[in-house]
Amino acid sequence: MMPILTKVTPGNRSLSMNLPNSLTILRILLIPVYVGFLVYEEYGPALLVLLLAGITDAIDGPIARRMNQRTEIGRILDPLADKLLLTSGFVSLAIFHLVPSWVVIIVVSRDVMLLLGTAVAHVTETRVNITPTVLGKGTTLLQIMYLLFVLFTTWRGSDAMALTPLLAGMVGFTILSGLHYLHRGYRHVNTGGPPGT
Repeated sequence: MMPILTKVTPGNRSLSMNLPNSLTILRILLIPVYVGFLVYEEYGPALLVLLLAGITDAIDGPIARRMNQRTEIGRILDPLADKLLLTSGFVSLAIFHLVPSWVVIIVVSRDVMLLLGTAVAHVTETRVNITPTVLGKGTTLLQIMYLLFVLFTTWRGSDAMALTPLLAGMVGFTILSGLHYLHRGYRHVNTGGPPGT
């Protein structure tokens, strides 16, 4: 039986599995590998896996734009992969007492708030803009950097107090971006138009 070849057209382009989407899927698949290394206190390999995941996050967007491979599924999967990676990263490090619990509460609360807002908008059939803002991108970058440096200092046996300035900046960006997303959603609901960045 001859295989059926499906040509990617504008109508089904959102379902195609291209390079950027493959990188996003890889980022999700790296999460259990990262957690597994942490369970066995293999901080060096866990650091490398998290670094690889961070690299995929940094390059999938530019590749999608440069190769004109932006898809609807990628638009949804990319932020979801980020949240899964960061949430698992912070929670797992908190379990091993490498990250303060209050930091995890702030990070997870922001992500839960965004996911709930998106879910409510979907149920009410309200169109929302899930495009990351500048603050949101900055928050993701600082959160990944903080996790990487926590793993690095743990692996090297260095003093984690040196990370206090980075921690303060990361927490500040997390809170500000959360408030900004709340403001953007509130303005969208009240104006009925697409929110700005």
